[in-house]
Amino acid sequence: MGLPLDYETLRLIWWLLLGVLLIGFALTDGYDLGVATLMPFIGKTDEERRMVINSIAPTWEGHQVWFILGGGAIFAAWPFVYAVSFSGFYLAMFLVLAALILRPVAFKYRSKRPDAAWRNRWDWALFIGGAVPALVFGVAVGNVLTGAPFRLDSDLRSFFEGSLIGLFHPFSLLAGLLSVAMVVLHGAGWLSVKIEPGPVMDRARRIGSVAAIVAILLFAAGGAMVAWYGMGFRIEGVVDPNGPSNPRFVKTVAASGAWLDNYSRYPWMVIAPVLGFAGPALALLAMAKRSHHLLIAGSSLATIGIISTVGLSMFPFILPSSIDAQSSLTVWNASSSHLTLFIMLAVTLIFLPLVLAYTAWVMKVLFGRVTLADVRTNPDFY
Repeated sequence: MGLPLDYETLRLIWWLLLGVLLIGFALTDGYDLGVATLMPFIGKTDEERRMVINSIAPTWEGHQVWFILGGGAIFAAWPFVYAVSFSGFYLAMFLVLAALILRPVAFKYRSKRPDAAWRNRWDWALFIGGAVPALVFGVAVGNVLTGAPFRLDSDLRSFFEGSLIGLFHPFSLLAGLLSVAMVVLHGAGWLSVKIEPGPVMDRARRIGSVAAIVAILLFAAGGAMVAWYGMGFRIEGVVDPNGPSNPRFVKTVAASGAWLDNYSRYPWMVIAPVLGFAGPALALLAMAKRSHHLLIAGSSLATIGIISTVGLSMFPFILPSSIDAQSSLTVWNASSSHLTLFIMLAVTLIFLPLVLAYTAWVMKVLFGRVTLADVRTNPDFY
């Protein structure tokens, strides 16, 4: 008895689910990273900084679920991608984890002593815990677009021939700065609906306006570099979407401008880059009109649009190789088996709605503006 979904359909579903998980992480933990990045600059007093910290304190831990789910999905659905990326980008991942570890430590230890210098050091630790992961995630995406320096031998063993410093090239740094601008804008959007109106919100709005403009400019610059500076990969010949997971079975070549092919093939995909530009523009308009909910809507659309643009432009590629195009990993040649994808989908259809429902319930229960009065009187606050 065959499975109710064919291999091609399951591969497409899991490609979409991977995108959903990455966007879910960016929408939830993205504003946590953005708030942490903003905090030293918008909080001038200890009480103001505590108000900013406590705007994310009740929920930031739960948002790590999306990070874990994303890594788990790559491990189970795309084992080739997991093997290459988590081994090749090991030092970059270690840098991210080291920065993320600073965040809970800073939350817990910051207010243990009343000393201003002590608290200021932990405030900058929080900044590192927000800005560094955002930058490195963007740098990783930039390397995915240009191709990672790995190759597969005849036994499909992967060999990474790059270095940590080599990952930080001009285009990846542009992508990293775009990622930082995106989370800073999203953090400003979150603060607009989460803290009381006043000087802190005004400062966040001013920095958020700059972040929105920077995001538009960097997104446009990135698009121009993708179009005109020799980026892209293309599959030559006939592809069997139901074929075995083996990159050697189909010829893949580097092709300048190939990342734009899908937009002529599937015109509806242009919605993604349009959202990538419209989201920050909407956020700018919202900040000018002091419309709090429109601001968080604009920052969310920017996040969805920018991340979706990367995924849709690259489809069906997931991780191309810059040194051996034939080793490039795609939706069709890097997935788990047909049965594995089906079992995982059944499990996901049960547990993903529970995660979404729990996240929505927590946001509803804990929603409400944090005020300076709360900081002064609530013993449970950081």
